[in-house]
Amino acid sequence: MPGPGDKDSGHDPDDLVGFSSQRSLQGERRAAAAEPSPAPPRSNPVQASIFEPSAEFTAREAARHAPPREPEETPGVVGLYVIYALILFTVPTVGVAGVVALLAMWKRPEPANALARSHFVFQRRTLMAGVIAAVVGVVLMAVPYALGVPILFLTALWLILRGAWGVLALKAGRAIAHPRGWWI
Repeated sequence: MPGPGDKDSGHDPDDLVGFSSQRSLQGERRAAAAEPSPAPPRSNPVQASIFEPSAEFTAREAARHAPPREPEETPGVVGLYVIYALILFTVPTVGVAGVVALLAMWKRPEPANALARSHFVFQRRTLMAGVIAAVVGVVLMAVPYALGVPILFLTALWLILRGAWGVLALKAGRAIAHPRGWWI
């Protein structure tokens, strides 16, 4: 009986697992392995390649890189921007811009457009509450411990936040969700 690696044996198990065998050390070549048959093509390929983006991703990227759409023309939008500018300049002008903004809004009728109306109500409430808080803060400055200073500081911060929030919403073409609310 021939042993593993014998010349007379047609079978060399060491050769199959990559070990050096007697036959390979003597220069005999291993028989070529049969080529595997190619797999049949799939009838319903999901994607051509894993490196190509999906259709959903391509559509999402195209929408993301598309030029920004022009907002609908809202009548009176320039007046809304002017009032927001006056609200934002109220703090550095120590209230003068706020008084000018109140005078500009006082007799103006409420706009018919829903977007402009929400911003108009938001601006009017911001200015009225700002004036009331500023008057209360100035009166309370006479109280010991100067309670008016923190009230004036918080009023200034609140005016700037509401003014900036309103400008960003108007620029994006969004109506103010709760124009009668106290926060942004």
